[in-house]
Amino acid sequence: MKKTILSILFALLVITAAHAQIRSMGSQPSDTVKRSPGSVLGSGIRAQPKPYDQVITNKATTRKGMLTTHRLEDKVFFEIADTILGRDILVVSRISKSGAEVRAVQGYAGDQIGSSVIRFEKGPNNRIFLRKVSFKTYGPDSTTSMYQSLKNSNIQAIAASFNIAAYTNDKKASVIDITDYINGDNDIFYFGSPTAKTRLRLGAQQADRSYIQNVRSYPMNVEISTVKTYSLSAFQLSQSPLSGMAGSVASGFSTIELNTSLVILPKTAMKARYADPRVGYFTVGYTDFDLNPQGVKELELIKRWRLEPKVKDLAKYQRGELVEPVKPIVFYIDPATPKKWVPYLIAGVNDWARAFEKAGFKNAVVAKEAPTFEQDSSWSIDDARHSAIVYKPSEIANASGPSIADPRSGEIIESHINWFHNVQKLLHDWYTIQTGAVDPRARKVNFDDELMGNLIRFVSSHEVGHTLGLLHNYGSSSTVPTEMLRNKEWVEANGHTPSIMDYARFNYVAQPEDNISATGLYPRIGDYDKWAIEWGYKYFPQTQKPQQEVPILNKMTIEAAKNRRLWFGTESNPDDPHSQNEDLSDNAMKAGTYGIKNLKLILKGLQEWTKEPAEGYSNLNNMYSQLTGQFNRYMGHVAKNIGGIYETPKSVEQEGPVYERTPAPTQREAMAFLNTQLFQTPSWLINKPILDRIGQNGLEVAGRLQNIIIGRLLSTNTLTKLISAEEMDGIAAYKITDLFSDLNGSIFTELKNNQPIDVYRRNLQKMYIERLISVLKPSPAQASPLAAILSGASREGLPIAQSDVISVIKEELRNLDTNFKTASASASGLGKAHLLDLSGRIENTLNKL
Repeated sequence: MKKTILSILFALLVITAAHAQIRSMGSQPSDTVKRSPGSVLGSGIRAQPKPYDQVITNKATTRKGMLTTHRLEDKVFFEIADTILGRDILVVSRISKSGAEVRAVQGYAGDQIGSSVIRFEKGPNNRIFLRKVSFKTYGPDSTTSMYQSLKNSNIQAIAASFNIAAYTNDKKASVIDITDYINGDNDIFYFGSPTAKTRLRLGAQQADRSYIQNVRSYPMNVEISTVKTYSLSAFQLSQSPLSGMAGSVASGFSTIELNTSLVILPKTAMKARYADPRVGYFTVGYTDFDLNPQGVKELELIKRWRLEPKVKDLAKYQRGELVEPVKPIVFYIDPATPKKWVPYLIAGVNDWARAFEKAGFKNAVVAKEAPTFEQDSSWSIDDARHSAIVYKPSEIANASGPSIADPRSGEIIESHINWFHNVQKLLHDWYTIQTGAVDPRARKVNFDDELMGNLIRFVSSHEVGHTLGLLHNYGSSSTVPTEMLRNKEWVEANGHTPSIMDYARFNYVAQPEDNISATGLYPRIGDYDKWAIEWGYKYFPQTQKPQQEVPILNKMTIEAAKNRRLWFGTESNPDDPHSQNEDLSDNAMKAGTYGIKNLKLILKGLQEWTKEPAEGYSNLNNMYSQLTGQFNRYMGHVAKNIGGIYETPKSVEQEGPVYERTPAPTQREAMAFLNTQLFQTPSWLINKPILDRIGQNGLEVAGRLQNIIIGRLLSTNTLTKLISAEEMDGIAAYKITDLFSDLNGSIFTELKNNQPIDVYRRNLQKMYIERLISVLKPSPAQASPLAAILSGASREGLPIAQSDVISVIKEELRNLDTNFKTASASASGLGKAHLLDLSGRIENTLNKL
């Protein structure tokens, strides 16, 4: 019976398939070959190549370059020379223009969305294969016995196949129709992974609303511009702690413009340099099978430009004389840049020339104005031979310094720095809020051109630093003693941070009476930056392989570690109080105290400084939000000390621990600061004349700021680290019980002193109790992995239910419940209701556990 049923089902499937094939063949367009040269006919016969001039007619628009490209009506053809077959070609895809829907989820023009390496190769039956090349496992040394075996075990996938539409008349190049591939939604030319699209809420591509905008060919690259429309999934916008923004973004469609760069890589890869966690460089990486005969090694190579002395200058270089490199790093300024800013952008690039002198090179980096069409009609900003600062008329308040690098060696091939017009607004707001108390030039809606130009110069230098390979150095500012930032002579000579790659912005510690000039307020290229360039770019002619450089560089790094100003603090460590963005000095509490003194002065002048004739109060609203945001940063800098873990990467030749807990006296100092500046209501921030003009109220302002820090102090990450610190350091540790004792002393002062509790403090106390309850009974959203990341959780550990954290919180709630009941007996009115409410919340929670 079963066999009979299966036979019937099989027969039905055969009949259905046959009908489907007939329908498919019947619907095949009669002009298939004409419409798509080189395609497969419905009969299964592969179309043969045609004569060249029948495919590429005199109506085609042709551009010669790395790949000769032909545009014929709505068709695009690649003409691939045999000399290009088998060459590694780097493909980098970026958003060139994004819509409001994509920007709402942090997708901006200039963002990279995909990167891969491809090779074109000739296959059988007049086909061209496109292989996607992986360097995840790699043996760069072809002389080793492992090399061929690794190649055999690492065959590269064929990602696409194209029929050869025609051969050139000399038979040295093949023509393929690339139209459908460019129009399609593949992971090589566009979004490199499904998660990249998911993050931006993008779904299926809408073919009828997508098209090829332009294809341009140059000697070492091809640039493809496309307009893509995607379906859009609904998105819930979570509430921002500072802005309070929340809501949902509807589904629908989103149209964005994408740019895909195909850049041919050098035939011979540059000698790589291995990364070191003690010096901050962007990296590329792979698993190497050659270095370790008893295993494999995960290698990270730093990204850097190929700077080498000329052969005739090599002896001079080895003697320590400065020489010019074979090929300097040149940045061109986009012709679209407003003329008044060009000199400042150029200065920001040229400032790095002195840093390269530490590596033995003079005139190693320079900026130039791009030639006009009349000066050089062949010059193009899209040509990969030219790196540029590209000026974009965008409302995005930012700038970014991406680069294209060879994954085999880390060699930076070219860079296009994105300079968004509205970065000037960001600079204005930063400078006003951080220096308005000490620099009268900052006290206006629109800055003078000279001031704005100098601010542009600093951002230009910072972004160029990224394109040279440098990571953010969030730890640099922590090497400067706080009081030195008020020392006019010292700070003007040395700067307020040793690295322009820090997010240190401006010297907010300086006080009006210090009379510090702009030189001591602006960031600049500092000691760390010069050291990092020396480490990354010094040329070692005596070495042929990167592993031979390791002992030389390690010796240099150990020697540099003796100078704290050369320290690198990663931006990726959420636990280290020394590595923070937007902070200054070696003591966040002292720096924050000085910063708040300045904010109080700025607040008094804010209404006057933001006035514009015939305008409302949008300027005031923005700048008040900037001021409260700056205050919040000071609180965050201090709070990171609680449960802090210092990290100082070391090689085995260096003595001392890599990880150390923040000393208990420092954590107590941090808690005392938070009590004084935040938990005792910051009434100075609640400026009624301002709040009445911008539509905010004091309870919202104070509540948002306090809630952020309460959440951070009582995060499971912080509490777990305090438990671990007690286990590691014993009685010397700042313990979890110390934290709760300090918090109780700060937040419930009125209970001990039998004082009335005002509305601000009642709100604070409710926040505290609710946060403790949420640790015991987290909501599904709080328990998600994403919430753990956002809260600063950095290491996997015991589940919270298995740790002492739960036990301590339960005990804390029981003690508080007793205190609330006792205090409520003598209280009245709202105070009594408040205390009984808190008691009831605790009892309800504990009874249900």
